[in-house]
Amino acid sequence: MLGTTLILAFREIQRHLLRSFLTTLGIVIGVAAVITMVTLGNGATAAVKKQISSLGSNILSVRPGQRMGPGSDGEAPPPFKNEDLDAIRDQIAGVRAVAGQAQTTATAVRNSQNWSTTVNGTTNDFLDAQQWMLTSGRRFTDAEEQAGKSVCVIGNTVRANLFQGVDPIGQRFRVKDVSCTVIGLLATRGQGGFGNDQDDTIIMPLKMVQRRFTGNRDLRSIMVAVDDDYDTTVVQSALTSLLRERRHLTDDQPDNFSIFDTRQISEAISGSTKIMTGLLGAVAAVSLVVGGIGIMNIMLVSVTERTREIGIRLAIGALANEVLLQFLVEAVVLSSLGGIVGVALALIATVSLAPVMGVPFLFDPFINLVSFAFSALIGVVFGYFPARRAAALNPIDALRHE
Repeated sequence: MLGTTLILAFREIQRHLLRSFLTTLGIVIGVAAVITMVTLGNGATAAVKKQISSLGSNILSVRPGQRMGPGSDGEAPPPFKNEDLDAIRDQIAGVRAVAGQAQTTATAVRNSQNWSTTVNGTTNDFLDAQQWMLTSGRRFTDAEEQAGKSVCVIGNTVRANLFQGVDPIGQRFRVKDVSCTVIGLLATRGQGGFGNDQDDTIIMPLKMVQRRFTGNRDLRSIMVAVDDDYDTTVVQSALTSLLRERRHLTDDQPDNFSIFDTRQISEAISGSTKIMTGLLGAVAAVSLVVGGIGIMNIMLVSVTERTREIGIRLAIGALANEVLLQFLVEAVVLSSLGGIVGVALALIATVSLAPVMGVPFLFDPFINLVSFAFSALIGVVFGYFPARRAAALNPIDALRHE
């Protein structure tokens, strides 16, 4: 019985191809939109996690000032000093590496090439904290760090703009008015968690940048790498207590510094991305409901057009349940075909859009199966009323219908 009903359903769809196509268009758009939104959203979430993780795992970033504004009294908070690094390293358990940073923006010049970039004064601990490897060359020696020698490690973006086709190791170039020798090339990192190009950097010894670029011993930030065996929350609490003590803050005074946990930042951004993905998917799912209403309307029209056919079937002995099954199967077939086409279109759309948006393509079988199953369910829900109406026709009245 079911096989015969399916044959009749496909025959009826074939008789009205254009109408069937327009009927399933809402389902096609709905399924394709839901799958595309969710798949691209999952890819964006994965991209954010990757960018945040590129900052380093279990990293606490400490900066002067509160997160909102310069301070409670409107004054600029006192900067960190080199002595703060030693105190953190010696007095807090679970610290794997501590690196101070003094940053500035400068123009790098080599021959006729020039490039504006970020100069980051720090130590080898910065590379250890971020687990940032070198593709060639070497890191700073202890003597170079202590004396503040004019040597540097460069990122791939700086290399591409200043040393086109030339091995940069051992080459000299000028950063502002300082002549610098390249001793190392950083591995490519790409875009950071906040949209910055991590490869667009020149790393110099901290004392060199403080002496020749910033003119003071201030630290723009402190990066604290926590050992994997320790809880970053516990270390962050101990770090807060130590810095409050060193900055002579009383119990009634708020912190004049901020501590950012890269893991918490990653979780917060990923959570927000997932919420936005869910909202977009829910909005796209509305078109599925609209498509279901379209199926119901067309099925009602089909019942009216085929009233005499229904009457003949009932008159020669067809049961009401068989008539109901026939029209219900037609509605489900229509919606299922729309679901299949929608899944195919979504696959094409996501594969095409993922590289454009700069996110990875992550095929999710679950959302594809759920969307297809939901499209079939739409056919059952919105096809039941027209099918019930057809099954409830009186055979004599149906045969008299013009």
